[in-house]
Amino acid sequence: MAYRVHQTNKKTGITYVYEAVSCWDKEKKQARNKQVCIGKLDPVNGEFVPAKRLAPEQAAVRDPVVTASAEIGGSSIILDTITNQLGLEGMLKASFPKEYRQILTMAYYLVSQGGPLSHCGTWCKSHAHPFDKPLTSQCITDILRTISVDGKQTFFNRWMKKVLEDDYLCYDITSISSYSEFNEFIKYGHNRDNEKLPQLNLAILFGQKGRLPVYFQRLPGNITDVTTLHGLLKTFKALEMKTFHYVMDKGFYSKKNVDELLTSRDKFVLSIPLNNKWLQHAIDDIHEVIHGPEGYRKLDDETLYVHTRLYPWGKENRRSYLHLYYNAYARAVAVDRFNAELVKYMEELESGKLVEEHQEAYNDFFVIKTTPKRGMQVSYNTQAVSQYINRYSGFQALLTNSIKDPIEAMQIYRDKDIVEKCFDDLKNQLDMKRLRMHSSATVDGRLFVQFIALIYISALRREMRKSTLIERYTVRELLQEMDTLTKVKYSGKYGHILTEITKPQREILKDLNITMPDKT
Repeated sequence: MAYRVHQTNKKTGITYVYEAVSCWDKEKKQARNKQVCIGKLDPVNGEFVPAKRLAPEQAAVRDPVVTASAEIGGSSIILDTITNQLGLEGMLKASFPKEYRQILTMAYYLVSQGGPLSHCGTWCKSHAHPFDKPLTSQCITDILRTISVDGKQTFFNRWMKKVLEDDYLCYDITSISSYSEFNEFIKYGHNRDNEKLPQLNLAILFGQKGRLPVYFQRLPGNITDVTTLHGLLKTFKALEMKTFHYVMDKGFYSKKNVDELLTSRDKFVLSIPLNNKWLQHAIDDIHEVIHGPEGYRKLDDETLYVHTRLYPWGKENRRSYLHLYYNAYARAVAVDRFNAELVKYMEELESGKLVEEHQEAYNDFFVIKTTPKRGMQVSYNTQAVSQYINRYSGFQALLTNSIKDPIEAMQIYRDKDIVEKCFDDLKNQLDMKRLRMHSSATVDGRLFVQFIALIYISALRREMRKSTLIERYTVRELLQEMDTLTKVKYSGKYGHILTEITKPQREILKDLNITMPDKT
């Protein structure tokens, strides 16, 4: 039977604790006591302090008054690894030295569980996280308000320099509906989710090769896509960033934007709307020859007819390339889309709610007559509609100042769909379909935390693609699979013990190249 013996060192006054075990000595044929030092008593409160050489579980067994608590730690092991790989903690600490751990904790919560940030405090009580303390609702609100513009720009400057290297930047805008009435950025505008609510617009840059979000910018809800590019280029100039390679859809096209991109010497691939007269003239020039064998190309399983020409742009004749594509199978879809747009334009004309960007379409495809008796009568210009469908449906155009090969340009342009997945994650995975916060300062802070969470989701999905994990789990499902892995913490100085790992958890960590920590 084991028992304890206390011995006090007269010189130091330290009382050591020994575990004594009585055993039978066969040679001497008598009972002997074997003593092992297992710790000492604290001179102030008299509590047992285990020896440092003992493992946590050994120390726990030897302390009769030990208490234990458990917290879910599986998801934090994965997110901590991403934090270290991307250097996020250091960048956030440099930008927000007092709040960086709380920001990381909120991001961990959004990635692991999602939902309103007001529930983050409850989640903190049962999960391991960087702050290591619960976050109250008031604390969360205060933190969001203190996320300053200067701090965000410091972070973006460091983040962009780290992740951007010869990458294509997909630029797009989404709308986020809100119930708030006290935020100057919440306006009625073109709602991309077809909701009858005011909104703010969120512009995001996403790296096509790195598959990571690069930058975001909050915009008023009533601003149009085409007007946002100037502000973006101006911001990057202020940050002293190098030239970029933008990939944008036709919503960002304007002659002014192309002029500015060429002046700034940034590279770009930009879709051009077919309603531009100069583009229609270019299609007219090659309409009879594009279907020949010289233009025949394959892109994946799709047949395209292509034509590329050097296109000097503007008064200074800046070098650019115009890539024209014709897809016979896409023609029917294009006709349906065009007719749907005409129906919408007709409704705008009849209601008197005109859209400035649609004025050219009003002029080209509608006949408007006004009489004293019948008032304004709107009808379709059937000849113009038919001519447009027969001449231009099925065509697509890309303008670029850097890519000569039309198939390469189209592949790069189509890969920008990655930003659509980014928006889906933001709204559905990270609870941003509605904004319930009121002040602009709080909303700004919330958007920044969402952006950090988006980095984690994108980085984890990127790693999952390198194995078969992406075929078996979503990001959220993978983190939930890790939730049964628990850290048991003991009072005193025992660190923690991890519970037994399951086979799926072991496979996940192996596929992600994460070494299972014994203790931390």
